[in-house]
Amino acid sequence: MYPASSLLATVPTAADASVGTPTLWALTLGGVLALLVLDFVITRRPHEVSMKEAVGWSAFYLAIPLVFAVWIWSAYGGQRGLEFSTGYLVEKSLSVDNLFVFMLLLGAFTVPKELQQRVLLIGVAGALVLRGIFIALGAQLIASWSLAFLFFGAILVVTAVKVLRDALSHDDPAVDIGSLRSVRLLRRLWPVTERYAGTRLIVRVHDGRRALTPLALVVVAILGTDLVFAIDSVPAVYGITGDPYLVFATNAFALLGLRALYFVLHGALGALRHLGFGLAAILAFIGVKLVLHWAHDVWTWVPEVPTLLSLAVVVGVLALVTVTSLLANRRDEAVPEAAAREPAAR
Repeated sequence: MYPASSLLATVPTAADASVGTPTLWALTLGGVLALLVLDFVITRRPHEVSMKEAVGWSAFYLAIPLVFAVWIWSAYGGQRGLEFSTGYLVEKSLSVDNLFVFMLLLGAFTVPKELQQRVLLIGVAGALVLRGIFIALGAQLIASWSLAFLFFGAILVVTAVKVLRDALSHDDPAVDIGSLRSVRLLRRLWPVTERYAGTRLIVRVHDGRRALTPLALVVVAILGTDLVFAIDSVPAVYGITGDPYLVFATNAFALLGLRALYFVLHGALGALRHLGFGLAAILAFIGVKLVLHWAHDVWTWVPEVPTLLSLAVVVGVLALVTVTSLLANRRDEAVPEAAAREPAAR
């Protein structure tokens, strides 16, 4: 058993010893790269993903972080294991919201079903690269700037307000392709074909010139959203742990299974109608936690939020919004049925 004090520790600082030794970093990066290569090999021949295939790969990618969490817990103690588990849960929750945006983009670009997993995989690879960059910058910022946690906390609180505003909005969530700056820029620089050409991003047209395919446009749009998501997710997990290795591991494990998870949750994503409210609450909570951590370093009497409480809040909020979403869906389904029975009763 680990003492309660170790499980109630707060956000580690950059001065704390990191789990990530050079050997462990090399093994983790090699493993992530190997899994990405495996996914690219699997998707080299475009095909529509069956539910059986998606569930199988999703189970595989969920098993990896579970095994890793047990290993971290046994090798480095309960505090580090708790940090990884909580960080992974936060990142996985944010990734589900990312999937909803991906779903809108794939629908807006009318991406053929057999090409969707290749687009998602490119998005995952891009997200890993961008988050690796932001994680390195974040670690340097924490080590050299005393206001880093206050800065990260402010980012998360502002993001929480934006997420809440979007959740309260009743506007159509459909994506207007023409309004995307990246798409407008590409169309000004290069011609774009009307049809997809398999997994190719560039083709030669009848006059011999090179032209982009619609697949190139959707890939750029996906990568643009990756950049926005990285700005939100990296500070969020730094609110759980200050160890750059654990920050990277939580992001990597949360992202790797998105390709398969998309096809499992495609029908269910729309049913999680209150997910935005939950994510806003989680981001705001972690933002306040970071601000309190900064304040505690300045005024020791300011309380900090323990990691165990963070895990309880994240799990509780996600469970609450899932239940309320299901109840709201059931209520809406019952209204048409009641209306249909009313004329018959008369």
